[in-house]
Amino acid sequence: MSTHGISSVRHLKTKLLAQIISILLLSCIISGCIGDEEGDRERTSLVIAYELSADMLESDTNPQILADYISKNTNYDVSIYTVDSKVAMLEALRFGNVDIAYMDSGNAWIGWNQYGIEALAADQKSDGRSYYNAHAWVLDDSEMAIAHLDSDPLTNPFSLMEGMTSCHTGWLESVGMMLPMGFLLGLGYANVLGDPNDIESLRGTIHGFFSEDSSIPDPGTPYYGLSGALKCLSEGSGQIAFLKDNTISDYCPEEEIDQREDWCLENSRYVALPSFAKAPSDVFVYNPDHLQNDSISNVMNLLMSLGEEKDSSDILFNTFGTRGVVETNSNDHLGIYSSFVSSIPGISAYYVDDEDGEEITISLEELRIAFQTSETSNGTDTDPSLLANFLSSELGVNVSVIHVESDMEAARSLESGDTHLAFMGHLASVIGWKMSGLSVLAAIQNDDQRLSSQVSGWTLSDSELASYATDDDESTNPFDLISGMVSCHTGTDPYSSLIAPLSHMISNGFLVMSEDSESNSLDGLVRSYFSDDSVIPSPGDSYYGESGAIRCISEDYGQIAFVSENFIDEHCVDDSGSNADWCMGTDNYTSIGELGIIPTTSVMYNPEILDTRSRASIINALIDMNYDMYLENYSRPGMGTYTGCYDISVHKVFHEIPKESCGDEILKNVLDGSGVARATSQGHLGQFSDDLMSVPGAFEALEGHLTNVESE
Repeated sequence: MSTHGISSVRHLKTKLLAQIISILLLSCIISGCIGDEEGDRERTSLVIAYELSADMLESDTNPQILADYISKNTNYDVSIYTVDSKVAMLEALRFGNVDIAYMDSGNAWIGWNQYGIEALAADQKSDGRSYYNAHAWVLDDSEMAIAHLDSDPLTNPFSLMEGMTSCHTGWLESVGMMLPMGFLLGLGYANVLGDPNDIESLRGTIHGFFSEDSSIPDPGTPYYGLSGALKCLSEGSGQIAFLKDNTISDYCPEEEIDQREDWCLENSRYVALPSFAKAPSDVFVYNPDHLQNDSISNVMNLLMSLGEEKDSSDILFNTFGTRGVVETNSNDHLGIYSSFVSSIPGISAYYVDDEDGEEITISLEELRIAFQTSETSNGTDTDPSLLANFLSSELGVNVSVIHVESDMEAARSLESGDTHLAFMGHLASVIGWKMSGLSVLAAIQNDDQRLSSQVSGWTLSDSELASYATDDDESTNPFDLISGMVSCHTGTDPYSSLIAPLSHMISNGFLVMSEDSESNSLDGLVRSYFSDDSVIPSPGDSYYGESGAIRCISEDYGQIAFVSENFIDEHCVDDSGSNADWCMGTDNYTSIGELGIIPTTSVMYNPEILDTRSRASIINALIDMNYDMYLENYSRPGMGTYTGCYDISVHKVFHEIPKESCGDEILKNVLDGSGVARATSQGHLGQFSDDLMSVPGAFEALEGHLTNVESE
């Protein structure tokens, strides 16, 4: 450790001790106890709450030394009420076991909202602020930094955080955890993983959204605190550090080389992503039930005057790192926390005794689901009311189905707040995410339990393309041959038909974009790379749809077709032609490779409308369908025969549940899937979105396609 590193540790210890001294000094003024003129006043006890760590028990940092000093020079008999957690400090204030405390504003917010504890005064920084800007800091060569600096509104650095290793300052710390997680959860970048009423769900949520290796350090460990989180980023242990706006200049000052930590990188390496919150400075708090108004006024006057004289200003600086104190109140100073901290799972239950045992699940009186339905589904096993009834039973609120004609209408209903949930296809989902701020809560699994399918290029098995694809020779790449060939596109979904092959060619360097090509339509780009005779059909044309694209190569009009990976296996199972008139038998078609993914159906929501607690409850209810299995005359030796809905999570058969209302049947018949999986926008749609952004005009083409489909 550098000399400055050692001195920084000592300074932190001194600062902790100094905090107690300052609080005691300030508290004594409550009764005018400082000064010779007050020496004859009756002595009064004063109890200060402080969270004690093991290293503070060393001789030069023991808070009792300072308590003895204050008691000797004032009319107060000061005692330190040591606590082992922030919760215990709040409880001490709540029940009047202590008189005053100085704490992180995040914990003060909890005390204010749950116990009526009030803010008195706050640290004022050298620039006059009583807050910091909270930032996520990354290194300049990271994907997040590049996305932030590229001026493209479609590249969001916060979405790219998913799966990254994050560096937090500590458990439930304000700038390092509460604010960033409140931001990410509140705006739908992340979703709560686990029980929305359990604060420990936050730990699982962090490791689920970020990496399992993300740092949530304990006091005394190397990566604890602001300096620790920055060190975590600097040493490469993490890819994101949640810090204050001035953390880099505090620990890695450019002008004072001897005060830079030895782990600091060049300051140009650190990039601050856009600030997501103001973090109020540390604050003095009291319980108005135990501290009188005249005492509050005396303390306030003293705090304001301490910044006016050098000696007292030095005390403030040594204690809080500030030369002055600003008057404040809870609403002004702590109110900016509310929209962030309220998104944290279990935040209220963590600090409040649950005397009645009631568990809060969903904050809505009614959950409204946008769903494309038809009259023919009413009363059948495909009726979405079966899903609504299942969720209603799980959530304990009424769930209604709102009929929509299209995915785009569903997206608009989420934007307006007319509905809370919608099951949407991949095209509308990515447009809703990127263009309208909608988010993904979950995704429907395919029959193979995957969350995506592939678009592939197909050719006849006796072609040169096929030989290049199957010869296991790295020097023969089939994509080297396809430029100028007649290609067969489906003319339906513009992604699978046009964008996926273009994206693959562009991303792998087969198609180099120029200024002229960027102004072309998708059709123009296809024909400029493939052949002018390439088929991009309209409805009613001979080669329209996936079957039309395969027919196009089967009849030797085209040389390559772009369809879904399983299409031929599902629609051309033999060479008899009995399944389709274009079918030549599966052995006569060869895939030359995968071009891009198509995400499965997304469960979408509007993060401005649906709160995190409700989201967590809804996703848990949806996933419960995965545990249901309908059994018909199922026999077990010695156990009899069973018919009913079997819940594998509790190993119980519910005989009264009709077959169509069992979870697995709803998944199969209503949602056309095999299960529900937790998902986020970036995780489910990120690669798909990247493919789109690599092709000029792709997003506009999708919007136009969806608009046309809706108007038909």
